[in-house]
Amino acid sequence: MDVKGLRVTIMGLGHFGGGAAAARWLARQGAIVTVTDLADAASLGATLHTLAREPIHALHLGGHRETDFRDADLLVVNPAVPPGNRFVELALGRGVRRTTEIELFLRACPARTVGVTGTNVKSTTAAMTAATLRADGRRAWLGGNIGNSLLDRLAEMTPQDWAVLELSSFQLCHLGEDCPAVDVAVVTNCQPNHLDWHPGFAHYVASKQRLLTAQHSGQVAVLNTADTQVAGWSGLVRGCLREPAPAEEVPQLLLPGKHNRTNAACASAAAASAGCTAAAIRRGLQSFVTLPERLQLVYSLDGRRFYNDSASTTPESTIAALRTLDRPTWLLAGGTAKGADYGAMVEAIADRACGAALFGAMAEPLGRQIAARSPALPCVAAATLAEALAWCWTHSRPGQEILLSPGCASHDQFRNFRHRGETFVQLVRQLAGDGREPRPGT
Repeated sequence: MDVKGLRVTIMGLGHFGGGAAAARWLARQGAIVTVTDLADAASLGATLHTLAREPIHALHLGGHRETDFRDADLLVVNPAVPPGNRFVELALGRGVRRTTEIELFLRACPARTVGVTGTNVKSTTAAMTAATLRADGRRAWLGGNIGNSLLDRLAEMTPQDWAVLELSSFQLCHLGEDCPAVDVAVVTNCQPNHLDWHPGFAHYVASKQRLLTAQHSGQVAVLNTADTQVAGWSGLVRGCLREPAPAEEVPQLLLPGKHNRTNAACASAAAASAGCTAAAIRRGLQSFVTLPERLQLVYSLDGRRFYNDSASTTPESTIAALRTLDRPTWLLAGGTAKGADYGAMVEAIADRACGAALFGAMAEPLGRQIAARSPALPCVAAATLAEALAWCWTHSRPGQEILLSPGCASHDQFRNFRHRGETFVQLVRQLAGDGREPRPGT
């Protein structure tokens, strides 16, 4: 795409770098770039700093202006912008072309690509896939929804490289019909999620399926057929369909949990599709360690182990975390609902947790459901994460776990799930008020 001289509006910088990367890349390509965001300069300080030396035409912060959308040639939409946004509709009505940071990357990327999507565990599966590619001697780049835009690294990529992208339903929903498809598509699972953003579950499913329906006959799709919803998508595959690797081919992992063995089976099939040897796949999976905020053991203190699973933004993720830990567990959960059904998560809490400290917008609703299911289970609705952690610490005993696995979005009290996880780790540090430092978990 030749953007030299085009008037480009970047709608939303975001907090993970995608909007800023798009602004930098487009400005360096000669586009006339205007950045607009509802947040003010103070809120976006760190992100704005990365643009300080770039040839950005205009920064319009603290609100949107209709002229930035009406008079643009190209609109780059932040994935978080929901369908039907009036400014986007204004631009589309004027014939403005819409794109996203991930679509800009896919159009310009010289490397071969793997796209990983799913309701849960797509970050871990994407990272496992990149690890297996590297174990086979390939140069693999990891980015997308995992929080790392690869636009800034395009100049370093070659046709022999692989770019592994975690792709959310938001990112897939916004892709243009003529956007290049990924060479290997991986779908881990699909349950109702983000129904506060999508008009309904069918819309959410169609967004996920976009990863498959854009492919052609020379490309590969890996479907986790153990997932009931995904198992029915085989008819959508345009190219070669591969199932996850058989359980006996998945080596012993450093990560606990049955769900991580499923992740590894999907990553193995993706790496095999890319031509990796069985020995390299085995090495890559055996040496893979957990990502931050994904059931990450962060500290041990006075016989308790603290786990940061802040990336758990769905009930299914919290259920998996509770089923994985093998010691008595005190759970911290809550935040903003995304239209999911929390019944199964409440069942898992009642069956597997010693108690639950709930915080954020879902604290009271979850608390009522837990009390109805298990009246004797210790449970409290706390105003903040700090209060929730203090309650768990007070009630826990040596030999037990304290787990942050919210099962909800973070936006009521935090910038994003990463900020929530960082806050949790800081709060754990503060528990050693007598001067002792908690030691990192091993």
